[in-house]
This record gives sequence, C-alpha cells and structure tokens, in this order.
Amino acid sequence: MLMNAVLQFLDAKRNEEEGAESIRARITNVINGLGFDYFTLVRHPGPESQASDIMLEGKWPKGWPELYVKRKYAAVDPTIRYLGHSQRGYRWRESMEAFKEDAHHKRMERMMVDARRFGLEDGYVFPVHGRRGLVGVLTVAGRPIDLSPSQMSMMDALSKKAFWDLLEALDPAAHERLSRPVTLPLTRREMETLEYLGHGMTSNEMGATLGLSAHTVDWYMNGIQDKLQAKNRHHVVAIAFRLGLIS
Repeated sequence: MLMNAVLQFLDAKRNEEEGAESIRARITNVINGLGFDYFTLVRHPGPESQASDIMLEGKWPKGWPELYVKRKYAAVDPTIRYLGHSQRGYRWRESMEAFKEDAHHKRMERMMVDARRFGLEDGYVFPVHGRRGLVGVLTVAGRPIDLSPSQMSMMDALSKKAFWDLLEALDPAAHERLSRPVTLPLTRREMETLEYLGHGMTSNEMGATLGLSAHTVDWYMNGIQDKLQAKNRHHVVAIAFRLGLIS
C-alpha cells in the first residue's frame, strides 16, 4: 500500500479560507486512494449532540445503515464498544476477539456476517481524543487490507488531522471548546480526595485515611463536583477519568 497520499495530507497546512467541501474532498480522495471502499468520520455523540451534527463525512453501503438500526446492532457493535479500551487505532477483528466471552458474542458475529453481505468484509477504527476525552472516530472499511504498525500510526495521525480540520471549518465554536486547554484549579487536598473516590472509597473511609471528618470530605467533594460541573459522584469519576485526572 502506498502511503504517500497520507503524508501529503498530513504535511498540508490548512488554509483558513478553505471550506468544508474542499476538506471533505481531500479526505475522501486520500482514503479511497488507500483502497478502502467506505469510511465515516464522526463526532463522538454526547448529551447535547444533535443527530445531524454527528456525521462529518463519509458513506456506508446502501441499505446497511437501515439494517444496522433495524436490528439494533448499536447495542452490541464490538467496533464501537471497544472504543473505551483503546487509545489508538484497531482492526475490527481485534474488537471481536476482545468480546469473545461476552454474552452478546453471537449477535456480534451475526452483525459481522450481515456487514460482509454489504461489502464490509473488514475494517479499522481510529479514535480521536481531545483534552476532554474521546471526541471523534474515523472508521474505514471494505475489502480486507493489512496495515503495518507504522501504517497504523500514520492512519491515527490522518484521523486526527482530518477531524480537527473539518470540525474547525464546520463548527469553529465546537472546535475551540473541544481543543482549549483544561484548567481546573484543584487543591492538593481535592486531588487526594478525588484519587480516593476513584478507588471507590466512601466519605467515612476517605476521612479516616486523610484524618478528616466525613463532613469535611463531603465539603471537598462538593467543591470538586462544582469545578467539574458534575451531576453526582459517579459523574465526577467519569469526567476525571476522561480528563486524565485519575487512572
């Protein structure tokens, strides 16, 4: 496989006046040039996302999206579920292997059989992460194509540049919001409390460990919750994990 087109795409500096359609055309040309028949570049859906805003570019085989929705494959799709396990690109078969003991594995296999009937014989998924966690996903699919580790790294870079360039052209406000640095002035005590919360400790347990009363621990937790704009303690842990504050 020739990756020169990918290198050219990565080296090209986006002209601020370049419109979304031009960027879309460049993305489509480079991916099709690599031999992939289908691809989608999407924004990772969130609570405030509108369905019309999620798809940035790409296409699936005619009839596949309708069957995918009809059979409710989104609930079991291993290529999507595996996003939470990987920081880099992965092949579809890798996600299938990860869920071989899952209770829904038979439905996953059925989904893959249906996908092959539509020409989706194989594919890769490349997550795009920002300062606030997963923000987008590039999926390429079609005929089987073997990518080497170095080619996978180049595709990871391609997915990131394609996502950020196109998002900036389509929605500058979202681009600025997702790419701005995360500044959370947490105190040392708040960071300690957050770390213990991530380990599943209660206020009483944290208080005993830190030499504080449970009431004081709750006071720290309320401050953390306000700073993270979280709804509850479970939401605090989820946000902190996405931001890399805890691991």
